[in-house]
Amino acid sequence: MRVDIVTKEYPPEIYGGAGVHATELVKALRAEGTEVQVRAFGASREEADTTSYGVPAELSSANGAIQTLGTDLEIVSDVAGADVVHSHTWYANFAGHLASLLHGIPHVVTAHSLEPLRPWKAEQLGGGYAVSSYIEKTAYEGAAAVVAVSSGMRDDILRSYPSLDPDKVRVIYNGIDTASWHPVSDDAFLASQGIDPSRPSVVFVGRITRQKGLPYLLRAAELLPPEVQLILCAGAPDTPQIMAEVQELVRGLQATRDGVVWIEKLLPRDELCAILTSATTFVCPSVYEPLGIVNLEAMACGAAVVGTATGGIPEVVVDGVTGRLVPIEQVQDGTGTPVDPEQFVSDLARVLTEVVTDADTARAYGEAGRQRAIDDFSWAAIAKETAALYAEVAAK
Repeated sequence: MRVDIVTKEYPPEIYGGAGVHATELVKALRAEGTEVQVRAFGASREEADTTSYGVPAELSSANGAIQTLGTDLEIVSDVAGADVVHSHTWYANFAGHLASLLHGIPHVVTAHSLEPLRPWKAEQLGGGYAVSSYIEKTAYEGAAAVVAVSSGMRDDILRSYPSLDPDKVRVIYNGIDTASWHPVSDDAFLASQGIDPSRPSVVFVGRITRQKGLPYLLRAAELLPPEVQLILCAGAPDTPQIMAEVQELVRGLQATRDGVVWIEKLLPRDELCAILTSATTFVCPSVYEPLGIVNLEAMACGAAVVGTATGGIPEVVVDGVTGRLVPIEQVQDGTGTPVDPEQFVSDLARVLTEVVTDADTARAYGEAGRQRAIDDFSWAAIAKETAALYAEVAAK
């Protein structure tokens, strides 16, 4: 069986969890014997059985969503000969949907996020958000199977697209390579970044986007004990507006407390592992998170995790065992906005303080988290589930 995987992100061009998922899934599928052709957006790549596609020259000045559709059209014909086409994110869904129609093969979609639950993307895409929403809806409703990366995500899919047959929506978790993501001790590197390994710390890693909840964390940080460091590995802002908001909040924090470190550049894995390993606690303040690979990365490095009790996070973080969950009541308008933002900020600060001031408990959470990542989220097991789904839809 030949499977063509279509993805916007693929090494070396990865900026989010969907790219990590596609990369690791391809590696694991190939290891278990599935023939995989990768069709990825971006610059030329040297990896075997991998083809890259750029934006057609005629669309160089078009809206970003239209450029995406142009790249998708470049891909469609090349999928000829595949038994299954598998797309990741709305960027690739159009290619998968049309390839399915053109070549008469089943289309599998993995849902890493949902456009109806990210209305703030209109800030970034303008009218392109209506285009991305249309593409996602069309692809999901026409797919042979939709993979949800958590049970919470499955609920969101069925709520967002009620015409879908529930039997077509399967849960297959994201995974983590615990051989690559592992504890790393490097005090010299930490010092070079302005991090004091002798002080307790709260670490955040993520893109600067509404769904990641960074502004709530920055407000909560004002309430943390003065000895606690805040380490922000945060970049790739969605819009100038949210970047300006984050900059103002960080400047305010730095004016009232020391130990606020902001690293905007994308760090190589070993350096990020060192920061995660040094964390007293990792924090995921997201208001929308289908699963959160970053939580698995932190757990694999032995960090306790404090995460919002939303989306798929409670399926990863076991409250009181591998970390803590922060309660949140959310507005049901697709934005994930807390009903009471001040209460959420207060609860986030309270739980973070409880964990970061109890080093022994935080260490125990971290040890349990790494073991959970090893036991329950291996890519080999996820690849086997995915390959079984391919065989099922191809046989129909």
